[in-house]
Amino acid sequence: MDRRFCYKELLPFVVILANECNNTGLITLFKAATMKGMSDHVFVAYAYAVGTIVLLPISFFYRRSRVVPPITFSILYKIAILGVIGCSSQILGYAGIKYSSPTLSSAISNLVPAFTFILAVICRMEKIALKSRTTQAKILGSIISILGAFVVTFYKGPSIIIADNSPSIRLQQSNGILDSLDINWVIGGFLLTAGNILLTLWMIVQVEILKEFPDEITMSFFYNFCAAIEAAIVGLLSERNTSAWKIRLDISLVSILCTGIFNKFLSTTINAWGIHLKGPVYVAMFKPLSIVIAVVMGVMFLGDILYIGSIIGATVISIGFYTVMWGKAAEEKEEDVGNHASTAGTENVPLLQSYKNVNSKKKIDGNV
Repeated sequence: MDRRFCYKELLPFVVILANECNNTGLITLFKAATMKGMSDHVFVAYAYAVGTIVLLPISFFYRRSRVVPPITFSILYKIAILGVIGCSSQILGYAGIKYSSPTLSSAISNLVPAFTFILAVICRMEKIALKSRTTQAKILGSIISILGAFVVTFYKGPSIIIADNSPSIRLQQSNGILDSLDINWVIGGFLLTAGNILLTLWMIVQVEILKEFPDEITMSFFYNFCAAIEAAIVGLLSERNTSAWKIRLDISLVSILCTGIFNKFLSTTINAWGIHLKGPVYVAMFKPLSIVIAVVMGVMFLGDILYIGSIIGATVISIGFYTVMWGKAAEEKEEDVGNHASTAGTENVPLLQSYKNVNSKKKIDGNV
C-alpha cells in the first residue's frame, strides 16, 4: 500500500474516528463526575491545567528536535484570543451537559458545519450563488440542522424503556407538561448551542493561525495555557467555596486527569493536525458518530433515559449535516476541476510563447 495514501487518507480516518470515540467517552465520564457533586467550572480549570502541564515538555523537545517557525507576538496574541474562545465554548458546553445529557451534547454538536457556513457567509469568507446546487444544498442543510436542534431541545416525547428481564423495548408516555427536568433540558440545549457557535468560531480562527504558524504542538500548548488562565479566573469568581476546589480520590480525579491528557492535550493536537492536513470539513464529518456512541454509553453507564425526541432530532440534524457536507464536497470538487483545467491550459501554451509572456510581464512590471 502506498505510504502517501496511508498518511493522507487511511491515517486521518482512523485517528479522527478514534478521537471522536475518545471525546464522547470523556463527556460521559464528566457527566458521571458531576453527578457525584463536582463543579463544572472547577473541572474545566483543572483539565486545562493538566493539559498545559503535559504539553510543556512535549512542546519544548518538539521545538528543539525540528525546524519550526518562530513565535511572534502577533501569533501569541491570536492564540490568546483562541484560548478565550475555546475556553468559553468549553465552559458553556460542560454546563449544558450538566443540565442535560451527553446524548443531547452529541446531537447538537452536528450544528457546527451549519454554523460554520453561516459565519463564513457573514464574514464574507463564503461565496453565495443562489442558483448553484452546492449553495442551495448548504443553505438547505443549515436550515434543516437548526430545525433539528429545535426538535431535540424542545420536544422530548415518550421515553424508551428497556425492560430488565427481557430484551423488549416499550414506550412510556410523558405528561406533555414542562417539569423541572424538562426546563433543565431546554437550558442545557441553549448552553450547548451557544458553546457550539463559539466552537465554530474557534475552528475558523484556528485555521487562520495554522496558515501563518503551522506548528500544531506549540499552538496547542499556548492555547491550553491561555485557556487555563481564563478558566481559573472564571472558576474562582463562580466557585468561592474552597471545598469545591478539593478533588477527591474518586471518579472526579479520574475525569480531570483523563480529560486533561486525552482531550486538552491529545484531542486538541489531533484536531489541529486533522484541520491542517484535511481541512475542518473532513474533521466535522465524523460528528454524527458521536450520537450513537453517546447513547450507548449514557444508557449503559449513566442510566440515561432515551427519548423519542432525541432520536428524531438527531436524525434531522444528521440529514442537515450531511446535506451541508455534500454541498461543500461538491463545491470543492468543482473547484478542483476548474484548477486542473486552468493548469492544463497553462501547460498547453508553447514554451516560446510562455517565455515571451513572462518577458512581457517583466517589462510591464518594470515600467510601472
